[in-house]
Amino acid sequence: MKQKALWINQIKGLCICLVVIYHSVITFYPHLTGLQLPLSGLLAKCWVYFNLYLAPFRMPVFFFISGYLIRRYIDEVGWRTSLDKRIWSIVWVLALWGIVQWQALIHINAWLAPERDLATASNAAYADSLTGFLRGMLTASTSLWYLYALVVYFTLCKLLSRWKLPVLCALALASVAINFLPLPWWGMNSVVRNMIYYSLGAWFGAQLMEWMKSLAISRYWLPIALFGAVSVVLWFANVPLLLSLLSILLIMKLFYSIEQRYAVHPNNLLNVVGSNTIAIYTTHRILIEAFSLFFIGELNAADWPVWAELTLVLVYPFASLIVCTLVGLGARKLSSALFGDIFFTPPARLAPVQATR
Repeated sequence: MKQKALWINQIKGLCICLVVIYHSVITFYPHLTGLQLPLSGLLAKCWVYFNLYLAPFRMPVFFFISGYLIRRYIDEVGWRTSLDKRIWSIVWVLALWGIVQWQALIHINAWLAPERDLATASNAAYADSLTGFLRGMLTASTSLWYLYALVVYFTLCKLLSRWKLPVLCALALASVAINFLPLPWWGMNSVVRNMIYYSLGAWFGAQLMEWMKSLAISRYWLPIALFGAVSVVLWFANVPLLLSLLSILLIMKLFYSIEQRYAVHPNNLLNVVGSNTIAIYTTHRILIEAFSLFFIGELNAADWPVWAELTLVLVYPFASLIVCTLVGLGARKLSSALFGDIFFTPPARLAPVQATR
């Protein structure tokens, strides 16, 4: 990897860490009903609110970087190559891990929480039939909706690249409107909400990167602070667009400035994680389901010592992040070493063999 791209890869690493923490929090803390200490309950609420406040900084940055990294395929690469490299490769991982996740979560729930009432219509991973699973996958009602979005975003950005500005304005309006007029499918709402950031990276990422690099934050701190204040007010009014745009700018500026000041090594932890986002993304949800169901049952039974309960409530997201990251990295290594990386890379299409005389 080129040195100049390491800071971007580190942002990807940060984003996937925030995604793992997000899923760790929402599948665990809201279901704790038998905590013994009031302090444990307070910490659980703090994690839930902290997770909520991270929303404008998580997927918007992730999608902007994703769009920025594929801009060459939008402008220069033909459809034939793009279909293979940017669409089929993602569809393969989405379909394969959609099935793996579906079967894994169904069996984990049957094992650890057989009494749990699963909302089979709201998530493909909990579907009770093949038809329900396919319906959930086609409507982005899946924990893998990020991969679904990448396919849709790339296709639309390449098709509509001649009309960038009017389409970008329409996407901004859609991103705001979806918060007040949601679609019936939660995943599709996220797809609509975040396309503006991917398109911004794909169509104008190069120009925005150059502007960001030359921007002196210390010189323009007052207008940035005022913009931030307005953005926060709008965020509380359920309009996160401006705060998300500001977060993209500030996070990129932070990581770029760090790289300019300090040498960033390719084996830096965030860089390694950023190089394996797909592996961590596809595997972590299965692990988190098992962790949460097991520990929810343990804590709600109120059998643990209070110090152990308090410790788990305090560190659970970090412990989950460490385990999920290590397992994701290990899964990628095993996939590459034993199976030709077929779990994360589609098999090469067979080339016709010419007959020899």
